[in-house]
Amino acid sequence: MAASMLKMVLSVATAVALAVLGGAPATAAPPRPADPVGIDVSWPQCGKTLPSGLAFAIVGVNNGLANTTNPCLEAQLDWAALTIKYPQATSQPRVALYANTANPGLAGSWWPSSNFYSGTVVDNPYGKCEGNNDKACAYMYGYAKAYDDAVLRGVDDPEDYFWWLDVETENSWQPDKEANRADLEGMTAYFESIGADVGIYSTGYQWGQIAGTVPSTSNLAGLPSWLAGARTLNGAKSNCSLSGLTPGSRVALTQYVSSGLDYNYACK
Repeated sequence: MAASMLKMVLSVATAVALAVLGGAPATAAPPRPADPVGIDVSWPQCGKTLPSGLAFAIVGVNNGLANTTNPCLEAQLDWAALTIKYPQATSQPRVALYANTANPGLAGSWWPSSNFYSGTVVDNPYGKCEGNNDKACAYMYGYAKAYDDAVLRGVDDPEDYFWWLDVETENSWQPDKEANRADLEGMTAYFESIGADVGIYSTGYQWGQIAGTVPSTSNLAGLPSWLAGARTLNGAKSNCSLSGLTPGSRVALTQYVSSGLDYNYACK
């Protein structure tokens, strides 16, 4: 009987304490994983169950091509905003974006014919675009696609995001690597004009095939690199020691595949 009475007194005391403090006892925060990682998702993951407990997420804005929109962009951005459990575990932003890139030349469904796009006369370092398959028009094409990604895809406050340029051989590119670089420089120039930060997402091989060697005077020089290609977390960690894709670039992220999803390790 004495033990029962003691339990009752303690229960009452606990209830009074909770009432004074305004709620239940605080619970400890979940422990950080040993290797906080993120994930990147886009149209291939539409309708799929995505993991939680991540340090960061990167969402693709396109539907596989540079002139398309990811049909699940809004839903995936909502998921990313809600699922990040360890936003301070790495130096990466909580949610970033990546955009498909391409330089289709005259074979594209649209190709610029001037330095004017959406109400703006663009300062083109390659001169006047006159509809030719050259560096001047490639620069304008890249600028226009970046504008479309920021303004037309449904991204709120695009200037607040970090934008990764996804450079893959699966997309359309010209044999002229200088023109391809001009295209990517145009994209970078637009994103930087709105105050957004930019990086390059590729592999060393694909970058070499598409853009080649970047001069130190290019606005691509020094941009952070996100390297794909690893098959395991340990492989991704090892790839952090590789060279960046452009002069002065550091490897900020490395990607690896696990259970059919693309995960990413944030390099120190």
